[in-house]
Amino acid sequence: MPSLRAPAAGSAPAARHNLILVVTCLALGTVVAAMASLNVALPDLARETHATQTQLSWIIDSYSLVFASLLLPAGALGDRFGRRRALLAGLAIFGAGSGAASLTTDPATLIALRGVLGVGAALVMPATLSTITSTFPGAQRTRAVSVWAGVAGAAALVGLFATGALLEGWSWRSVFLLNVALALVALVGTLLFVPESAEPRQPRLDVGGALLSVGGLVALVYSVIEAPTRGWADPATLGGIGLGLVVLAGFVLFELRRTNPLLDPRLFRDHHFAAGSLSIMLQFFVFFGFVFVMMQYLQLVRGDSALMSATAMLPMALTMVPVSRATPHLVARFGLRGPWVAGLVAVGAGMGLLSRLDASSPYWFVASGLVPLGAGMGLAMTPGTTAITDALPRSLQNVGSAMNDLARELGGALGIAVLGSLLSATYRDHLSLPGLPDRVAEAARSSLAAAHTVGGPVADRATTAFVDGMHVALLGAAGAALLAAVAVAVLLRFAPPARRFDDESEAAGPAAAGRQPEQPAYR
Repeated sequence: MPSLRAPAAGSAPAARHNLILVVTCLALGTVVAAMASLNVALPDLARETHATQTQLSWIIDSYSLVFASLLLPAGALGDRFGRRRALLAGLAIFGAGSGAASLTTDPATLIALRGVLGVGAALVMPATLSTITSTFPGAQRTRAVSVWAGVAGAAALVGLFATGALLEGWSWRSVFLLNVALALVALVGTLLFVPESAEPRQPRLDVGGALLSVGGLVALVYSVIEAPTRGWADPATLGGIGLGLVVLAGFVLFELRRTNPLLDPRLFRDHHFAAGSLSIMLQFFVFFGFVFVMMQYLQLVRGDSALMSATAMLPMALTMVPVSRATPHLVARFGLRGPWVAGLVAVGAGMGLLSRLDASSPYWFVASGLVPLGAGMGLAMTPGTTAITDALPRSLQNVGSAMNDLARELGGALGIAVLGSLLSATYRDHLSLPGLPDRVAEAARSSLAAAHTVGGPVADRATTAFVDGMHVALLGAAGAALLAAVAVAVLLRFAPPARRFDDESEAAGPAAAGRQPEQPAYR
Protein backbone atom coordinates (compact mmCIF):
# COMPACT_ATOMS: atom_id res chain seq x y z
CA MET A 1 0.00 0.00 0.00
CA PRO A 2 1.50 3.39 -0.99
CA SER A 3 2.55 5.64 1.85
CA LEU A 4 0.42 8.70 2.50
CA ARG A 5 3.36 10.63 3.88
CA ALA A 6 4.23 13.59 1.67
CA PRO A 7 7.65 13.10 0.11
CA ALA A 8 10.30 15.71 0.59
CA ALA A 9 10.67 18.15 -2.26
CA GLY A 10 12.61 16.56 -5.01
CA SER A 11 12.50 13.08 -3.45
CA ALA A 12 11.39 11.63 -6.78
CA PRO A 13 14.35 10.72 -8.99
CA ALA A 14 15.40 13.66 -11.16
CA ALA A 15 14.86 11.62 -14.35
CA ARG A 16 11.18 11.22 -13.43
CA HIS A 17 10.43 14.90 -12.94
CA ASN A 18 9.72 15.56 -16.60
CA LEU A 19 7.50 12.48 -16.80
CA ILE A 20 5.57 13.65 -13.74
CA LEU A 21 5.12 17.07 -15.35
CA VAL A 22 3.93 15.58 -18.64
CA VAL A 23 1.41 13.32 -16.93
CA THR A 24 -0.01 15.97 -14.60
CA CYS A 25 -0.26 18.53 -17.41
CA LEU A 26 -1.99 15.99 -19.67
CA ALA A 27 -4.54 15.34 -16.93
CA LEU A 28 -4.99 19.07 -16.35
CA GLY A 29 -5.35 19.87 -20.06
CA THR A 30 -7.93 17.11 -20.48
CA VAL A 31 -10.31 18.44 -17.82
CA VAL A 32 -9.82 22.15 -18.65
CA ALA A 33 -10.37 21.60 -22.39
CA ALA A 34 -13.66 19.85 -21.63
CA MET A 35 -15.12 23.15 -20.39
CA ALA A 36 -15.02 24.66 -23.88
CA SER A 37 -14.51 21.86 -26.40
CA LEU A 38 -18.12 20.65 -26.58
CA ASN A 39 -19.30 24.13 -27.60
CA VAL A 40 -18.05 23.44 -31.14
CA ALA A 41 -20.26 20.36 -31.31
CA LEU A 42 -23.48 22.08 -30.16
CA PRO A 43 -25.15 22.34 -33.60
CA ASP A 44 -24.37 18.68 -34.40
CA LEU A 45 -25.49 17.64 -30.94
CA ALA A 46 -28.74 19.65 -31.14
CA ARG A 47 -29.67 18.05 -34.48
CA GLU A 48 -29.07 14.49 -33.30
CA THR A 49 -30.42 14.67 -29.73
CA HIS A 50 -33.19 17.26 -30.42
CA ALA A 51 -32.02 19.20 -27.36
CA THR A 52 -33.71 22.54 -26.70
CA GLN A 53 -31.70 25.76 -26.30
CA THR A 54 -32.10 25.46 -22.52
CA GLN A 55 -30.94 21.84 -22.59
CA LEU A 56 -27.89 22.86 -24.64
CA SER A 57 -27.04 25.36 -21.89
CA TRP A 58 -27.32 22.60 -19.32
CA ILE A 59 -25.22 20.15 -21.34
CA ILE A 60 -22.36 22.66 -21.31
CA ASP A 61 -22.94 24.14 -17.85
CA SER A 62 -23.60 21.02 -15.77
CA TYR A 63 -19.90 20.20 -16.13
CA SER A 64 -18.74 23.70 -15.22
CA LEU A 65 -21.17 24.01 -12.31
CA VAL A 66 -20.19 20.74 -10.64
CA PHE A 67 -16.50 21.41 -11.37
CA ALA A 68 -16.64 24.83 -9.70
CA SER A 69 -18.81 23.72 -6.77
CA LEU A 70 -16.57 20.81 -5.77
CA LEU A 71 -13.17 22.35 -6.54
CA LEU A 72 -12.31 23.46 -2.99
CA PRO A 73 -13.58 20.39 -1.08
CA ALA A 74 -12.08 18.01 -3.66
CA GLY A 75 -8.70 19.75 -3.35
CA ALA A 76 -8.86 19.47 0.43
CA LEU A 77 -9.69 15.74 0.19
CA GLY A 78 -6.73 15.15 -2.13
CA ASP A 79 -4.34 16.96 0.18
CA ARG A 80 -5.56 14.98 3.20
CA PHE A 81 -5.89 11.47 1.76
CA GLY A 82 -3.43 11.50 -1.14
CA ARG A 83 -3.07 13.53 -4.31
CA ARG A 84 -2.18 10.52 -6.43
CA ARG A 85 -5.31 8.76 -5.22
CA ALA A 86 -7.40 11.84 -6.01
CA LEU A 87 -5.84 12.03 -9.47
CA LEU A 88 -6.53 8.35 -10.17
CA ALA A 89 -10.10 8.56 -8.90
CA GLY A 90 -10.79 11.74 -10.83
CA LEU A 91 -9.40 10.38 -14.11
CA ALA A 92 -11.35 7.13 -13.69
CA ILE A 93 -14.62 9.03 -13.07
CA PHE A 94 -13.94 11.44 -15.95
CA GLY A 95 -13.09 8.64 -18.39
CA ALA A 96 -15.99 6.40 -17.39
CA GLY A 97 -18.45 9.29 -17.59
CA SER A 98 -17.14 10.26 -21.02
CA GLY A 99 -17.49 6.70 -22.28
CA ALA A 100 -21.09 6.53 -21.09
CA ALA A 101 -21.86 9.95 -22.62
CA SER A 102 -20.72 8.76 -26.04
CA LEU A 103 -23.41 6.06 -25.97
CA THR A 104 -26.49 8.19 -25.23
CA THR A 105 -28.75 10.38 -27.36
CA ASP A 106 -30.99 11.56 -24.52
CA PRO A 107 -30.31 15.20 -23.52
CA ALA A 108 -31.26 14.66 -19.86
CA THR A 109 -28.88 11.70 -19.59
CA LEU A 110 -26.14 13.70 -21.27
CA ILE A 111 -26.64 16.56 -18.80
CA ALA A 112 -26.30 14.15 -15.87
CA LEU A 113 -23.19 12.51 -17.31
CA ARG A 114 -21.55 15.89 -17.91
CA GLY A 115 -22.11 16.52 -14.21
CA VAL A 116 -20.33 13.25 -13.44
CA LEU A 117 -17.39 14.46 -15.55
CA GLY A 118 -17.36 17.60 -13.41
CA VAL A 119 -16.88 15.48 -10.28
CA GLY A 120 -13.83 13.85 -11.84
CA ALA A 121 -12.44 17.20 -13.01
CA ALA A 122 -12.77 18.69 -9.53
CA LEU A 123 -10.60 15.87 -8.15
CA VAL A 124 -8.03 16.17 -10.95
CA MET A 125 -7.28 19.89 -11.23
CA PRO A 126 -6.07 20.69 -7.67
CA ALA A 127 -4.27 17.34 -7.40
CA THR A 128 -2.10 18.14 -10.45
CA LEU A 129 -0.70 21.35 -9.03
CA SER A 130 -0.32 19.98 -5.50
CA THR A 131 1.63 17.04 -6.93
CA ILE A 132 4.01 19.39 -8.75
CA THR A 133 4.64 21.63 -5.74
CA SER A 134 5.19 18.70 -3.39
CA THR A 135 7.54 16.63 -5.59
CA PHE A 136 9.67 19.15 -7.52
CA PRO A 137 12.74 20.68 -5.84
CA GLY A 138 12.84 24.46 -5.51
CA ALA A 139 15.12 25.03 -8.50
CA GLN A 140 12.72 23.20 -10.83
CA ARG A 141 9.41 24.05 -9.15
CA THR A 142 9.09 27.54 -10.66
CA ARG A 143 9.55 26.22 -14.20
CA ALA A 144 7.12 23.36 -13.61
CA VAL A 145 4.46 25.68 -12.17
CA SER A 146 4.83 28.05 -15.14
CA VAL A 147 4.28 25.12 -17.52
CA TRP A 148 1.20 24.12 -15.48
CA ALA A 149 -0.18 27.67 -15.70
CA GLY A 150 0.43 27.77 -19.46
CA VAL A 151 -1.47 24.51 -19.97
CA ALA A 152 -4.34 25.73 -17.79
CA GLY A 153 -4.61 28.89 -19.87
CA ALA A 154 -4.26 27.36 -23.32
CA ALA A 155 -6.20 24.11 -22.92
CA ALA A 156 -9.64 25.63 -23.56
CA LEU A 157 -8.58 27.04 -26.95
CA VAL A 158 -6.74 23.82 -27.85
CA GLY A 159 -9.94 21.95 -27.02
CA LEU A 160 -11.90 24.06 -29.50
CA PHE A 161 -9.48 23.28 -32.33
CA ALA A 162 -9.28 19.58 -31.46
CA THR A 163 -13.06 19.26 -31.46
CA GLY A 164 -13.35 21.16 -34.74
CA ALA A 165 -10.87 18.78 -36.35
CA LEU A 166 -12.68 15.69 -35.01
CA LEU A 167 -16.06 16.88 -36.28
CA GLU A 168 -14.73 17.12 -39.82
CA GLY A 169 -14.83 13.32 -39.99
CA TRP A 170 -16.89 12.10 -37.02
CA SER A 171 -19.90 13.03 -34.90
CA TRP A 172 -20.07 14.78 -31.51
CA ARG A 173 -19.53 11.38 -29.84
CA SER A 174 -15.88 11.52 -30.91
CA VAL A 175 -15.35 14.39 -28.44
CA PHE A 176 -16.21 12.09 -25.55
CA LEU A 177 -14.19 9.22 -26.98
CA LEU A 178 -11.16 11.52 -27.13
CA ASN A 179 -11.77 12.29 -23.44
CA VAL A 180 -11.70 8.55 -22.73
CA ALA A 181 -8.40 8.09 -24.57
CA LEU A 182 -6.72 11.07 -22.88
CA ALA A 183 -7.98 10.07 -19.43
CA LEU A 184 -6.75 6.51 -19.94
CA VAL A 185 -3.26 7.65 -20.99
CA ALA A 186 -3.08 10.04 -18.03
CA LEU A 187 -4.32 7.34 -15.64
CA VAL A 188 -1.68 4.85 -16.79
CA GLY A 189 0.98 7.56 -16.58
CA THR A 190 -0.13 8.39 -13.04
CA LEU A 191 0.11 4.74 -12.01
CA LEU A 192 3.61 4.43 -13.49
CA PHE A 193 5.28 7.75 -12.71
CA VAL A 194 3.44 9.93 -10.19
CA PRO A 195 4.45 9.45 -6.53
CA GLU A 196 1.95 9.65 -3.68
CA SER A 197 1.92 12.71 -1.45
CA ALA A 198 -0.46 13.93 1.23
CA GLU A 199 -0.81 16.08 4.32
CA PRO A 200 -2.47 13.71 6.82
CA ARG A 201 -2.51 16.40 9.53
CA GLN A 202 -4.68 18.73 7.44
CA PRO A 203 -7.70 20.11 9.36
CA ARG A 204 -10.91 18.13 9.00
CA LEU A 205 -12.89 18.93 5.85
CA ASP A 206 -15.47 21.68 6.29
CA VAL A 207 -18.44 19.52 5.25
CA GLY A 208 -21.05 22.09 6.28
CA GLY A 209 -19.40 24.83 4.24
CA ALA A 210 -19.07 22.52 1.23
CA LEU A 211 -22.77 21.55 1.34
CA LEU A 212 -23.93 25.16 1.69
CA SER A 213 -21.75 26.40 -1.18
CA VAL A 214 -22.84 23.58 -3.52
CA GLY A 215 -26.51 23.98 -2.60
CA GLY A 216 -26.49 27.74 -3.09
CA LEU A 217 -24.69 27.62 -6.44
CA VAL A 218 -26.90 24.83 -7.81
CA ALA A 219 -30.12 26.63 -6.83
CA LEU A 220 -28.90 29.91 -8.33
CA VAL A 221 -27.59 28.50 -11.63
CA TYR A 222 -30.55 26.13 -12.07
CA SER A 223 -33.01 28.99 -11.73
CA VAL A 224 -31.11 31.22 -14.17
CA ILE A 225 -30.82 28.52 -16.85
CA GLU A 226 -34.49 27.52 -16.55
CA ALA A 227 -35.72 31.13 -16.57
CA PRO A 228 -36.25 31.37 -20.37
CA THR A 229 -38.58 28.36 -20.25
CA ARG A 230 -40.47 29.25 -17.05
CA GLY A 231 -40.28 33.04 -17.43
CA TRP A 232 -38.12 35.47 -15.46
CA ALA A 233 -41.12 36.63 -13.41
CA ASP A 234 -42.30 33.09 -12.63
CA PRO A 235 -42.46 32.41 -8.86
CA ALA A 236 -40.28 29.31 -9.28
CA THR A 237 -37.58 31.39 -11.01
CA LEU A 238 -37.62 34.22 -8.49
CA GLY A 239 -37.90 31.81 -5.58
CA GLY A 240 -34.99 29.70 -6.82
CA ILE A 241 -32.74 32.73 -7.34
CA GLY A 242 -33.73 34.07 -3.92
CA LEU A 243 -33.09 30.67 -2.30
CA GLY A 244 -29.67 30.43 -3.91
CA LEU A 245 -28.67 33.89 -2.69
CA VAL A 246 -29.95 33.18 0.84
CA VAL A 247 -28.03 29.89 1.03
CA LEU A 248 -24.85 31.57 -0.22
CA ALA A 249 -25.30 34.31 2.41
CA GLY A 250 -25.68 31.52 4.97
CA PHE A 251 -22.43 30.02 3.67
CA VAL A 252 -20.63 33.32 4.35
CA LEU A 253 -22.01 33.54 7.90
CA PHE A 254 -21.18 29.87 8.55
CA GLU A 255 -17.60 30.27 7.31
CA LEU A 256 -17.05 33.33 9.53
CA ARG A 257 -17.62 31.12 12.56
CA ARG A 258 -15.29 28.31 11.47
CA THR A 259 -11.75 27.94 12.78
CA ASN A 260 -10.62 26.26 9.54
CA PRO A 261 -13.09 27.40 6.90
CA LEU A 262 -13.31 26.10 3.36
CA LEU A 263 -12.95 29.72 2.18
CA ASP A 264 -12.60 32.50 4.75
CA PRO A 265 -14.72 35.55 3.73
CA ARG A 266 -12.41 37.82 5.73
CA LEU A 267 -9.83 37.50 2.97
CA PHE A 268 -12.00 39.80 0.83
CA ARG A 269 -11.30 42.69 3.19
CA ASP A 270 -8.07 43.10 1.25
CA HIS A 271 -8.94 45.32 -1.72
CA HIS A 272 -6.34 43.73 -4.00
CA PHE A 273 -7.55 40.20 -3.20
CA ALA A 274 -11.18 41.22 -3.76
CA ALA A 275 -10.37 43.04 -7.01
CA GLY A 276 -8.37 40.11 -8.37
CA SER A 277 -11.05 37.56 -7.50
CA LEU A 278 -13.86 39.65 -9.01
CA SER A 279 -11.84 40.44 -12.14
CA ILE A 280 -10.89 36.82 -12.85
CA MET A 281 -14.46 35.65 -12.27
CA LEU A 282 -15.99 38.25 -14.60
CA GLN A 283 -13.31 37.74 -17.28
CA PHE A 284 -14.16 34.06 -17.51
CA PHE A 285 -17.87 34.86 -17.17
CA VAL A 286 -17.44 36.80 -20.42
CA PHE A 287 -15.08 34.31 -22.10
CA PHE A 288 -16.99 31.05 -21.61
CA GLY A 289 -20.39 32.69 -22.16
CA PHE A 290 -19.06 34.23 -25.37
CA VAL A 291 -17.70 30.91 -26.65
CA PHE A 292 -21.07 29.25 -25.96
CA VAL A 293 -22.90 31.88 -28.03
CA MET A 294 -20.31 32.42 -30.77
CA MET A 295 -19.84 28.75 -31.73
CA GLN A 296 -23.55 28.52 -32.52
CA TYR A 297 -23.51 31.79 -34.47
CA LEU A 298 -20.55 30.77 -36.62
CA GLN A 299 -22.01 27.38 -37.54
CA LEU A 300 -25.78 27.90 -37.57
CA VAL A 301 -25.96 31.51 -38.79
CA ARG A 302 -22.81 31.94 -40.90
CA GLY A 303 -22.78 28.30 -42.04
CA ASP A 304 -19.14 27.64 -41.13
CA SER A 305 -17.94 24.08 -40.54
CA ALA A 306 -16.91 23.00 -37.05
CA LEU A 307 -13.22 23.30 -37.93
CA MET A 308 -13.69 26.70 -39.57
CA SER A 309 -15.60 28.00 -36.57
CA ALA A 310 -12.78 26.94 -34.24
CA THR A 311 -10.17 28.43 -36.60
CA ALA A 312 -12.16 31.67 -36.67
CA MET A 313 -11.16 32.22 -33.02
CA LEU A 314 -7.45 32.41 -33.91
CA PRO A 315 -7.21 36.23 -33.83
CA MET A 316 -8.16 36.14 -30.16
CA ALA A 317 -5.49 33.57 -29.29
CA LEU A 318 -2.82 35.21 -31.45
CA THR A 319 -3.42 38.52 -29.69
CA MET A 320 -3.81 37.17 -26.18
CA VAL A 321 -0.48 35.35 -25.99
CA PRO A 322 1.94 38.18 -26.89
CA VAL A 323 -0.02 40.77 -24.89
CA SER A 324 0.02 38.46 -21.86
CA ARG A 325 3.79 38.11 -22.16
CA ALA A 326 4.20 41.91 -22.39
CA THR A 327 1.90 42.66 -19.44
CA PRO A 328 4.53 42.28 -16.65
CA HIS A 329 6.67 44.94 -18.39
CA LEU A 330 3.66 47.25 -18.75
CA VAL A 331 2.78 46.78 -15.09
CA ALA A 332 6.38 47.52 -14.07
CA ARG A 333 6.28 50.76 -16.06
CA PHE A 334 2.73 52.03 -15.50
CA GLY A 335 1.69 50.28 -12.29
CA LEU A 336 -0.92 47.60 -11.69
CA ARG A 337 -4.10 49.65 -12.03
CA GLY A 338 -3.68 51.20 -15.52
CA PRO A 339 -3.00 48.09 -17.65
CA TRP A 340 -5.48 46.04 -15.61
CA VAL A 341 -8.39 48.44 -16.06
CA ALA A 342 -7.45 49.07 -19.71
CA GLY A 343 -7.57 45.32 -20.35
CA LEU A 344 -11.08 45.01 -18.90
CA VAL A 345 -12.27 48.00 -20.94
CA ALA A 346 -10.81 46.36 -24.08
CA VAL A 347 -12.75 43.17 -23.30
CA GLY A 348 -15.92 45.25 -23.00
CA ALA A 349 -15.14 47.04 -26.27
CA GLY A 350 -14.60 43.73 -28.07
CA MET A 351 -17.92 42.41 -26.80
CA GLY A 352 -19.61 45.64 -27.85
CA LEU A 353 -18.27 45.28 -31.39
CA LEU A 354 -19.26 41.62 -31.62
CA SER A 355 -22.77 42.45 -30.42
CA ARG A 356 -23.32 44.27 -33.73
CA LEU A 357 -22.84 41.14 -35.86
CA ASP A 358 -25.69 39.96 -38.06
CA ALA A 359 -26.28 37.12 -40.51
CA SER A 360 -24.46 38.89 -43.34
CA SER A 361 -21.45 40.27 -41.43
CA PRO A 362 -18.08 39.56 -43.12
CA TYR A 363 -15.39 37.72 -41.23
CA TRP A 364 -13.20 40.82 -40.86
CA PHE A 365 -15.94 42.23 -38.62
CA VAL A 366 -15.74 39.13 -36.43
CA ALA A 367 -11.95 39.45 -36.23
CA SER A 368 -12.21 43.16 -35.36
CA GLY A 369 -14.01 42.18 -32.16
CA LEU A 370 -11.78 39.19 -31.36
CA VAL A 371 -8.57 41.26 -31.39
CA PRO A 372 -9.51 43.65 -28.54
CA LEU A 373 -11.09 40.73 -26.69
CA GLY A 374 -7.84 38.73 -26.84
CA ALA A 375 -5.69 41.77 -26.01
CA GLY A 376 -7.91 42.68 -23.08
CA MET A 377 -7.89 39.14 -21.67
CA GLY A 378 -4.11 39.00 -21.94
CA LEU A 379 -3.72 42.42 -20.34
CA ALA A 380 -6.09 41.84 -17.41
CA MET A 381 -5.45 38.19 -16.52
CA THR A 382 -1.91 38.51 -15.13
CA PRO A 383 -2.63 41.54 -12.88
CA GLY A 384 -5.77 39.81 -11.57
CA THR A 385 -3.90 36.65 -10.63
CA THR A 386 -0.97 38.62 -9.20
CA ALA A 387 -3.30 40.74 -7.06
CA ILE A 388 -4.80 37.61 -5.49
CA THR A 389 -1.50 35.95 -4.65
CA ASP A 390 0.47 39.07 -3.70
CA ALA A 391 -2.20 39.97 -1.15
CA LEU A 392 -1.33 36.90 0.92
CA PRO A 393 1.75 35.76 2.85
CA ARG A 394 3.57 32.62 1.74
CA SER A 395 1.76 30.51 4.34
CA LEU A 396 -1.55 31.24 2.55
CA GLN A 397 -0.42 30.95 -1.08
CA ASN A 398 -2.40 27.71 -1.33
CA VAL A 399 -5.56 29.70 -0.59
CA GLY A 400 -4.65 32.26 -3.26
CA SER A 401 -4.17 29.56 -5.87
CA ALA A 402 -7.43 27.86 -4.92
CA MET A 403 -9.29 31.18 -5.12
CA ASN A 404 -7.86 31.87 -8.58
CA ASP A 405 -9.04 28.45 -9.82
CA LEU A 406 -12.44 28.85 -8.16
CA ALA A 407 -13.00 32.33 -9.63
CA ARG A 408 -12.18 31.03 -13.10
CA GLU A 409 -14.46 27.97 -13.00
CA LEU A 410 -17.30 29.73 -11.19
CA GLY A 411 -17.16 32.64 -13.62
CA GLY A 412 -17.35 30.22 -16.54
CA ALA A 413 -20.36 28.40 -15.04
CA LEU A 414 -22.23 31.64 -14.36
CA GLY A 415 -21.33 33.11 -17.77
CA ILE A 416 -22.75 30.15 -19.65
CA ALA A 417 -25.87 30.20 -17.46
CA VAL A 418 -26.59 33.94 -17.66
CA LEU A 419 -25.57 34.67 -21.26
CA GLY A 420 -27.12 31.40 -22.47
CA SER A 421 -30.39 32.34 -20.75
CA LEU A 422 -30.37 35.83 -22.25
CA LEU A 423 -29.86 34.28 -25.69
CA SER A 424 -32.57 31.68 -25.20
CA ALA A 425 -35.16 34.07 -23.73
CA THR A 426 -34.71 36.66 -26.48
CA TYR A 427 -34.78 33.96 -29.18
CA ARG A 428 -38.10 32.59 -27.92
CA ASP A 429 -39.65 36.05 -27.47
CA HIS A 430 -38.61 37.35 -30.91
CA LEU A 431 -39.57 34.25 -32.91
CA SER A 432 -43.09 34.85 -34.19
CA LEU A 433 -44.59 31.89 -36.09
CA PRO A 434 -48.28 32.57 -36.82
CA GLY A 435 -50.20 29.92 -38.67
CA LEU A 436 -47.88 27.02 -37.83
CA PRO A 437 -49.15 23.95 -35.96
CA ASP A 438 -48.34 24.25 -32.24
CA ARG A 439 -46.07 21.21 -32.30
CA VAL A 440 -43.95 22.58 -35.18
CA ALA A 441 -43.84 26.09 -33.71
CA GLU A 442 -42.70 24.82 -30.31
CA ALA A 443 -40.01 22.68 -31.94
CA ALA A 444 -38.71 25.73 -33.83
CA ARG A 445 -38.70 27.80 -30.64
CA SER A 446 -36.72 25.14 -28.80
CA SER A 447 -33.48 25.83 -30.71
CA LEU A 448 -32.13 27.33 -33.92
CA ALA A 449 -30.93 23.89 -35.05
CA ALA A 450 -34.51 22.58 -34.77
CA ALA A 451 -35.85 25.57 -36.70
CA HIS A 452 -33.35 24.88 -39.50
CA THR A 453 -34.75 21.36 -39.69
CA VAL A 454 -38.19 22.84 -40.40
CA GLY A 455 -36.61 25.05 -43.08
CA GLY A 456 -38.13 27.73 -45.30
CA PRO A 457 -39.37 31.01 -43.80
CA VAL A 458 -39.28 29.45 -40.33
CA ALA A 459 -35.51 29.03 -40.55
CA ASP A 460 -35.09 32.63 -41.75
CA ARG A 461 -37.18 34.04 -38.92
CA ALA A 462 -35.39 31.84 -36.41
CA THR A 463 -32.00 33.06 -37.63
CA THR A 464 -33.10 36.67 -37.15
CA ALA A 465 -34.40 35.86 -33.65
CA PHE A 466 -31.16 34.10 -32.77
CA VAL A 467 -29.08 37.10 -33.88
CA ASP A 468 -31.32 39.33 -31.73
CA GLY A 469 -30.64 37.03 -28.77
CA MET A 470 -26.93 37.10 -29.48
CA HIS A 471 -26.98 40.92 -29.45
CA VAL A 472 -28.56 40.92 -25.98
CA ALA A 473 -26.20 38.23 -24.63
CA LEU A 474 -23.02 39.91 -25.89
CA LEU A 475 -24.17 43.32 -24.67
CA GLY A 476 -24.63 41.64 -21.29
CA ALA A 477 -21.06 40.35 -21.56
CA ALA A 478 -19.82 43.85 -22.42
CA GLY A 479 -21.62 45.19 -19.37
CA ALA A 480 -20.02 42.56 -17.14
CA ALA A 481 -16.53 43.47 -18.39
CA LEU A 482 -17.12 47.20 -17.88
CA LEU A 483 -18.54 46.50 -14.42
CA ALA A 484 -15.32 44.64 -13.62
CA ALA A 485 -13.27 47.59 -14.89
CA VAL A 486 -15.16 50.07 -12.68
CA ALA A 487 -14.98 47.76 -9.63
CA VAL A 488 -11.24 47.19 -10.03
CA ALA A 489 -10.57 50.91 -10.54
CA VAL A 490 -12.55 51.83 -7.41
CA LEU A 491 -11.12 49.06 -5.22
CA LEU A 492 -7.53 49.93 -6.16
CA ARG A 493 -8.19 53.67 -5.89
CA PHE A 494 -9.23 53.33 -2.25
CA ALA A 495 -6.95 50.42 -1.35
CA PRO A 496 -4.54 50.99 1.56
CA PRO A 497 -0.82 50.62 0.73
CA ALA A 498 -0.11 47.06 -0.35
CA ARG A 499 1.39 44.85 2.34
CA ARG A 500 4.89 43.56 1.65
CA PHE A 501 5.96 40.15 2.88
CA ASP A 502 9.52 38.98 3.30
CA ASP A 503 10.62 36.69 0.49
CA GLU A 504 7.30 37.10 -1.25
CA SER A 505 8.58 38.34 -4.61
CA GLU A 506 7.42 35.14 -6.26
CA ALA A 507 3.98 35.17 -4.72
CA ALA A 508 2.32 35.39 -8.12
CA GLY A 509 3.20 31.80 -8.84
CA PRO A 510 0.37 29.48 -7.82
CA ALA A 511 0.87 27.03 -4.99
CA ALA A 512 -0.95 23.88 -4.08
CA ALA A 513 -4.59 24.36 -4.93
CA GLY A 514 -7.34 23.48 -2.54
CA ARG A 515 -5.39 23.25 0.73
CA GLN A 516 -6.72 25.22 3.63
CA PRO A 517 -4.75 27.38 6.10
CA GLU A 518 -3.87 25.85 9.42
CA GLN A 519 -4.64 29.16 11.10
CA PRO A 520 -7.42 31.74 10.67
CA ALA A 521 -7.24 33.72 7.45
CA TYR A 522 -4.67 36.44 7.08
CA ARG A 523 -6.01 39.83 8.12
